[in-house]
This record gives sequence, C-alpha cells and structure tokens, in this order.
Amino acid sequence: MILGKKLVIVLPAYNAELTLEKTYNEIPFDIVDEVILVDDNSKDKTVEKGQSIGIKHIIKHDINKGYGGNQKTCYNKAMELNADIVIMLHPDYQYTPKLIHSMAYLIAHELYHVVLGSRILGLGALKGGMPYYKYVFNRMLTLTQNTLVKQKLSEYHTGYRAFSKEVLTKINYEINDDDFIFDNEMLSQIIYAKYDIAEITCPTKYFPEASSINFKRSSKYGLGVLRVSFMHFLQRMGLVKLKMYELKG
Repeated sequence: MILGKKLVIVLPAYNAELTLEKTYNEIPFDIVDEVILVDDNSKDKTVEKGQSIGIKHIIKHDINKGYGGNQKTCYNKAMELNADIVIMLHPDYQYTPKLIHSMAYLIAHELYHVVLGSRILGLGALKGGMPYYKYVFNRMLTLTQNTLVKQKLSEYHTGYRAFSKEVLTKINYEINDDDFIFDNEMLSQIIYAKYDIAEITCPTKYFPEASSINFKRSSKYGLGVLRVSFMHFLQRMGLVKLKMYELKG
C-alpha cells in the first residue's frame, strides 16, 4: 500500500525470459501490493521464469495478441484486483523499476492521474543508446502531436506509464488497436478527457536483450501516430465524433 492505495505493477511480456528476474528483483515491494505478468504467447520460457521467481498472477495468451492486446489484459486484471494505482513496467529491463516510488507518489497524493517516464527529459536518450534515427523520429512526431492535440509533453512514445484507477475505469482503452499504436491512442483519449499528465526523467537503456521494433515497423508506427493525432484534432475541433473518445460509465 502507498498512502492507503493499492499499487499493482503490470508486466506485458514477450520473450522476456532473460530479463524478467532482473526486472522483478528491483521492484520496490515495500509499496507494491501485486504484480501481474501477461505473456503474449512467447517462444521462450517467460512463464516458467515468472513462476520460478514467485509471481502470483500470471496470464498466458494462447495466441499472440500484440502489444496493445497484452496491455488490455494487464489493465483488466489489475481492475479485477481492485488496484488504485497501476504502473506498466516492461520486463525487458529497458526501464528501471527504481522510479516506481516517484511515479506512484504523484498519483497517490492525487497530484496527477497519469505519470510518464520520459526518456527525452534530461537529454539522456542518445547517451543511453537510443538509435539516432529513432531519436529524430521521436522528436519530429512529438512536435507534431503536441501541436495537433494541444499538449506539451516531452514524448508520447515511452512504455513506462502509471495510471490512477479513475483513468482505467473511465477511458475506453478496450476499443483501441492491439498493436503498438495502442499507447498513442490511449494517451490521446486521456488528453481529450482532460486528465493531468506528469513526466519524470527516465534513464534510457538499449541493449541486445531489450525489445525494440525495426525501421519498417517504426515507420508503420509513425504513420499510425499521425493518424491518431489528426483524428484527435478533428475530434477536438468538433468536425468528427469518434466512439474512442467517449468515456465509460
């Protein structure tokens, strides 16, 4: 518990056998109540590794549902466990679990409903090994997104995210895409619903075992990001009315 609120960490995994234990061992269990591992039909022994290190809540998809589909399972299970705060932590050790305290406290104190771990704040992205083309790609997309959605974030593409219970019960994330564009669709929904978003500096770590998408998939992702941003702009201007922006309940 953190300030009387239940904190649940969700681990969306795909072939994370080699890095899962290292990630799990750095989770601060002085404040974390539950950990959920969702394996997206990995080809390695991610599930077995999760069982061996003592993760209680493990879900394995019978088919690969994609990064977004994995997150949907993560958040739905967290809500079943009555989480007040949910933090998505990639089990590939690309994001440090040592920021969980800071991210959780901002939500527990009801200062923000969403906290992002930004790789761009602090100028550490390139130093941490982010490929130069991805850095440029990130900056160009972020500038365009900030302009179209009327926001001022340092980046929209981090996979390190914390949410309040209210956000996960109100935002209609189930309607979103099952691939990588899920993240941007969800942020677009959150911004449109006027939830406040905080960012904290997150060290960047790129290494062989960490997950990453290639140039072709990055290009596809970029086009998807632009589509979401333009849809947000049209929705904001009242030119369209999209179901994804309707709140649940």
